[in-house]
Amino acid sequence: MANIPFFTLNDGTKIPSLGMGCFMGGPGGGERVYQMCSEALKCGYRHFDTAAGYANEEEVGRAIRDSGIPRSEIYVTTKLGSRDHHRVKEAFEESLKKLDVSYIDLYLMHWPLAAVDGKVVGPEEHPTYTETWKEMEKLLQTGKVKTLGVSNFSIKTLEHLLPHCEIIPATNQVELHPCLPQAELKAYCEAKNILLTGYSPLGQGTFLIENTTIKALAEKISTSPAQIVISWAVKRGTITIPKSENKERMLANITLVSLSAEDMAVLDALHQQPNMHKSLLTYHSKEEPLGVFGWTYEQLGWNMGLGGVVA
Repeated sequence: MANIPFFTLNDGTKIPSLGMGCFMGGPGGGERVYQMCSEALKCGYRHFDTAAGYANEEEVGRAIRDSGIPRSEIYVTTKLGSRDHHRVKEAFEESLKKLDVSYIDLYLMHWPLAAVDGKVVGPEEHPTYTETWKEMEKLLQTGKVKTLGVSNFSIKTLEHLLPHCEIIPATNQVELHPCLPQAELKAYCEAKNILLTGYSPLGQGTFLIENTTIKALAEKISTSPAQIVISWAVKRGTITIPKSENKERMLANITLVSLSAEDMAVLDALHQQPNMHKSLLTYHSKEEPLGVFGWTYEQLGWNMGLGGVVA
């Protein structure tokens, strides 16, 4: 197993600080997902992050079972899809059956927004994310899931959710990288004893790894730009889930490097450079009202403008 630290969640369970993201850029992935996860397990990965919406839970689970590695040594995260907020128990059972790994370590509400009969409903319409969370809390009684969390929640949506929680989410999974360090959200979550998990830690494409500042740091300590960014994320105390199908990059990504306080300060300040404080994902609406998947930035509590640029 790779030498990566574990973080302790607010329920006392431990989670590997670095895992393999299993979103393939679109639903499915089939045999590619199986091969990627199988190779990752050989490389030392023990944390896998999938979702009902990724449509590849079966392949992820099969790779885990076929590896021969004890189930107790592997951490599995999956997520409740937006279309299933009104049927939490059924959706969870479907994910568990597809994964076929005895139990799920971490189950997340993928988005605060819900869709019923193909139509996205507003924040105050049934099922609200508060109602959905209450149904998720009941899953802990089954013994089939250990930990619950959320994804794509902001300070605004957490402020609304937390007063209604019997179980405080253990983690909040959001886009997180040097262009979008989420400093305010990170501070808020830490005050509530919620760990941040960063998806798309390298962005999409080569924007981050071709950045001259990051490349200069990588050259200085003879490592790769991706290793710089991933090591920065873990040293900040955030969980990170990069994704790669390439064995050499898998091995590099899971090999953390030592960053000095000065290196960290440079990366922390990267978003302050011109045209750098922004999302690097492509799901942002280019038309009014600006938002993601049917909710506006205001409804999501995201301080963003056109193209996901931070306002």
